[in-house]
Amino acid sequence: MDPLSPATSKQDMNRGIGARLRSPVVQFALAGLLAIAAIGLVSAYLLKEAGIDEATRDAKQVSSLAGEGIVEPLVGPRLISGEPRAQRRLDSVVRSRILGRDGIVRVKIWDADSRIVYSDEQRLVGEQFELGPEELGILENGGIEAERTDLSRPENRFEPRDVDLLEVYLPIESRSGERLLFETYTRSSFVNSAGQRIWSTLAPVLIGALLVLSALQLPLAASLARRLRRGQEEREALLERAIDASEMERRRIAQDLHDGVVQDLAGVSYSIAAVANRAGRLDSGDASRLGEAASRLRQSVRDLRGLLVEIYPPDLHRAGLGAALSDIIGGVNARGLQADSSVPDDLDLPTEIETLFFRISQEAVRNVVAHAGAENLMIRVSTSPGQARLEIEDDGRGFSPDLKAGAQGHFGLRMLSDLTTEAGGEFELDAEPGRGTRIRVEVPVP
Repeated sequence: MDPLSPATSKQDMNRGIGARLRSPVVQFALAGLLAIAAIGLVSAYLLKEAGIDEATRDAKQVSSLAGEGIVEPLVGPRLISGEPRAQRRLDSVVRSRILGRDGIVRVKIWDADSRIVYSDEQRLVGEQFELGPEELGILENGGIEAERTDLSRPENRFEPRDVDLLEVYLPIESRSGERLLFETYTRSSFVNSAGQRIWSTLAPVLIGALLVLSALQLPLAASLARRLRRGQEEREALLERAIDASEMERRRIAQDLHDGVVQDLAGVSYSIAAVANRAGRLDSGDASRLGEAASRLRQSVRDLRGLLVEIYPPDLHRAGLGAALSDIIGGVNARGLQADSSVPDDLDLPTEIETLFFRISQEAVRNVVAHAGAENLMIRVSTSPGQARLEIEDDGRGFSPDLKAGAQGHFGLRMLSDLTTEAGGEFELDAEPGRGTRIRVEVPVP
């Protein structure tokens, strides 16, 4: 696929967006915004309720001032007895100084017999209705209360049905000392709008404070993220240096063995074989033993050379991954295990990925030979756009999933799993008792 094609560009863009979204600072910022949104919603609800409560208290205070400060001085025996002149005088004051102010739309005065002695709705004056226990309690014991108006009650039959009202009632005294119940009706919309004004005043301050707090935390989060990233980079650098040091040490050991012990043993084996040939004419028993010793020595030399391949595979760098895997396969086939490998002829992977695949294969083969008791082993390498895959399967005894993390002999695979993760890949180990083991590794290819 053309690297500049639209599909590839879209994939790169999606990977870039995904990488940015996985950034610790971005995640912290998103979490902070979600927290601010949640706190803001809860706070808005609480502020709104608090605003309505405050507006209700204001409505109580306004009704108290109207009842005790304006109406109470004008209430006397003549008003209570229904004298028209006293009624008109109070009605004039109520309409000019109370109704229409602060949302008040109705005023009523009740006596202890539940009779309406005054109302700006003249049709209610003189009628008697049953007061509830709360109203009677206020009339007898004092206090002030507010509640939503029940428009279905008969004393409210002249109120508009499509308007919510809040009624406030408190006791007052006539000039003759008679206790009366003063009641006002206030539009609920007026109370709600007052509460909304309180909420709209406080909400921006709260949300602004939360945003400022979040903004102040972002530099700290960025600093912590940079420190974590530096620590991760240092650990990766140490791991790479450890791998490089191990590679150099493997190369040195392999070189020392090849140039020293292996050459010496090979020479000794040839010398013993020559002595055995000459001794064969003198003593057949000694000649047989010398020949057997020479044969074992040559086998030991072959084993050592196979070990050299495991320690440091020269073909991995000279001829590629396929040849290096063939060397591993040849070593285990000599031990009676039927092993094979499948590597594309045109395989072209970065050296780091080839080295990783070889080490995983090497460790897996070592575990199969030492622990699996398998008869067949298969190693496959394949590629797809942007990805390389390694699969290793055997038909051995397998092992319990509970032992995957800690079983002796699998530490190397755990280390290679970590290396795969560091390379941005995925390492999957599938094993069950009695059905062999399967290793699957996928690594992104730049």
